[in-house]
Amino acid sequence: MSDSNRLGVFKTYKLYVGGKFPRSESGRVYEVTDSKGQWLANAPKSSRKDARDAVVAARKAFGGWSGATAYNRGQVLYRVAEMLEGRKDQFVREVAASEGLSKSKAAAVVDAAIDRWVWYAGWTDKIGQIAGGANPVAGPFFNLSTPEPTGVVAVLAPQKSSFLGLVSVIAPVIATGNTAVVIASADAPLPALSLGEVLATSDVPGGVVNILSGVTAEIAAPLAAHQDVNAIDLTGADAELATELEIAAADNLKRVLRPQPVDTGGATDSEDWPASPGTHRLTAFLETKTVWHPTGALGAAGSSY
Repeated sequence: MSDSNRLGVFKTYKLYVGGKFPRSESGRVYEVTDSKGQWLANAPKSSRKDARDAVVAARKAFGGWSGATAYNRGQVLYRVAEMLEGRKDQFVREVAASEGLSKSKAAAVVDAAIDRWVWYAGWTDKIGQIAGGANPVAGPFFNLSTPEPTGVVAVLAPQKSSFLGLVSVIAPVIATGNTAVVIASADAPLPALSLGEVLATSDVPGGVVNILSGVTAEIAAPLAAHQDVNAIDLTGADAELATELEIAAADNLKRVLRPQPVDTGGATDSEDWPASPGTHRLTAFLETKTVWHPTGALGAAGSSY
C-alpha cells in the first residue's frame, strides 16, 4: 500500500497520574492549536477530581522518593535526560508547533532542556552541602542543620516556555526529594504530556511527577486549598490568579514561590529560562532540620570529642 492511501494514526494525549495514563475523570477535552490557529491535538481537560487524585498519588510516592539517597535521585534524573535524548526529534516537532519556533530554534530549546536535567542531576547530592552544615555553639554539643524535602509541591508550569520552562520548574522540585503535581501550559500542553511518557519509561517511580492539562485556574484552585499539598510554585499564574492562590495557600501555611517577572526582549515572562538556573529553585522547597547532640566525654581524663 502506498503512503498516499495510508490512514494516519493520530496520537491520543492523556494525563500522567500515579505512573499511569488516565483520561480526565470528567471525560472533557479541548482543542490545542499551533501559533497559526491550526489544530494539533485534543488534550484532556482536567477536573478538580483529577487534581485530588494527583495529590493522592504524589503523597503515596513521597516516602520512597524522599527516602532514596541523593546519589540515586541523581542517577534517575540523568536517566530522564538519556531518554529525552533518544526522543529528541519528537520533542523538537512538538515544541516548534507549540511555540511557533523554527526547527533549528526548537532544537536548541530541546537541547537546553535535556542539559537542564543533567544540571539538576548533578546537584542532588551537593545541595545539602550549601544548604546545611555544622553550626558553632557555645557548649559541649554538636549542632547540625540538614535540608529535607518539603513534601508534595503543586507546580504551575510557565505558559509560554512549554518545554524548557517546564523542565526548569519540575527538575529542581524532584531533585531535592519532593513529589510534584504539575499543571501544564494551558495553550501548549503537548510537550508536557509527552514528557509524562518519558518519565514513565525512565526510572522515576510512579507518582513522583503527575502531569495535568486544562484550564490553569480551574486546576490550581483546589491544589492551593488542598490540605495535603505542602508548597506551590506560582510560575504559570498571572498576577491576579497568583494573589488568589496565595490566599488559599495560607490556610495550611504552604510554602509559596512567586517569581518576579523579567523583561525578555519585549515579552514578559516569569523567568529568563535559557539563563543559568542557579540554586534558588533547589532551596525553595527545602526545610531545614537542626539537631543538637551532646559531645560527651571519653576516658578518665574527661577528654571530649
